[in-house]
Amino acid sequence: MEAVAKSRWVGTSPRKMRMVIDLIRGKSVDSAIEILHFQPKHAARSAEKTLRSAVANLFQKDDSVKHDTSSLFVKEVFVNEGPTVKRMLPAPQGRAYRLRKRSHHLTIKVAVKS
Repeated sequence: MEAVAKSRWVGTSPRKMRMVIDLIRGKSVDSAIEILHFQPKHAARSAEKTLRSAVANLFQKDDSVKHDTSSLFVKEVFVNEGPTVKRMLPAPQGRAYRLRKRSHHLTIKVAVKS
């Protein structure tokens, strides 16, 4: 049994989020939450929130079966690029530099070890 959680239009660049999620891919849910909780990067907070949501989705999927969190693992996790907001930054001598504020979509899939 598995469950999915998605966070969309998160205001961090996908490159920064990939650095965080590479740490938890394939790990058990308990160790993944622990890694994300003590990770100093800002992207780790939204990744932890999405991981907890995936675990809650799994528990809500079938109330008759009691799953233990130690038997869960992160089956799949990936980041897709979201929309980029383009802004202009004033530059010297009447020029303008383009700022690209990137976003991403995070998907985490949690499954039960069999």
